[in-house]
Amino acid sequence: MLLIVLVFVGVFAVTALLISAGGSGRAERMKKTLSRLDAVLATAGKAAQEELVDIRKTELLSSIPFLNRLLLRLEIATRLRRLLHQAALTWTPGKLMLLALAAWGGACFLINFKIESFAFSMLLALLPAALPFIYVLRKRSKRLQKFEEGLPAALDLLVSGLRGGHSLVSALGMVGREAPDPIGREFRACFEEQNYGLELRTAMENLASRVPLQDIRIIMTAILIQKETGGNLAEVLEKCAHIIRERFRLQREIRTRTAQGRLSGWVLSLLPPILGFLLYLIRPEGMRPLWTRPQGLKLIYASLTMTLIGSLIIRKIVRIRV
Repeated sequence: MLLIVLVFVGVFAVTALLISAGGSGRAERMKKTLSRLDAVLATAGKAAQEELVDIRKTELLSSIPFLNRLLLRLEIATRLRRLLHQAALTWTPGKLMLLALAAWGGACFLINFKIESFAFSMLLALLPAALPFIYVLRKRSKRLQKFEEGLPAALDLLVSGLRGGHSLVSALGMVGREAPDPIGREFRACFEEQNYGLELRTAMENLASRVPLQDIRIIMTAILIQKETGGNLAEVLEKCAHIIRERFRLQREIRTRTAQGRLSGWVLSLLPPILGFLLYLIRPEGMRPLWTRPQGLKLIYASLTMTLIGSLIIRKIVRIRV
């Protein structure tokens, strides 16, 4: 009986020790799990908040915190960000606006120091303030033009992929890998969006918003219609490439025929300010009454308004959409 009791006590002790060890291990693992959850939920103080990872998509519009918060509330910030993306610039909308503001302030100070008329200096300083925006628009125009020139070749590559047995998504990925920038970059973004789960319609609409060209709208419409109705997509895209080449040839012919009108517009727009600046260098006292007297300011405002209206009219005449 004593032997049986000793065996029972020994087995009980060993079992209790094993259960206790297992329970302590589970308790330790549970403690670690709860501590990690507290860190993720930011409920364990400052040290845990440092481990908090925000996986939400945040958009940085400026490196200055208060300016970033202000731009997030403005609709113009979204347009400026899209404009900078289309120009392939790494600037933020806040940086662009600060550059324009700095150019305006510096030019206003220098002009006012020279002519001693604050109101007229503020008006003339708008021209240097517009230089950052003009630079961005120029870069955007060149990039879109390069995209338009290489689009027929990219369509030919897409057609070759479809006729070679690839699906539309894989053919888009092939264009993204093989085509040069900026075409390769935009098609690669469209391909990656579909890999991340977006529908084809949404990915194509995003492509059309990033590249605001009529040719992209034509391609997007052709792909979406073929997806719903069926048909030979390779043949449709081949015809789209032919249409784009003909449109591009016609645009070049129109630019050649309207070159004289565009040159006349630039000359008539730039001649008055350049001539006024040269006259001021030759005889400053003869030009000074234009901004020191009320009648002279009225003449300047009227001339600027008429020059602007004339430039817009000439631009409307020579700009023919195809």
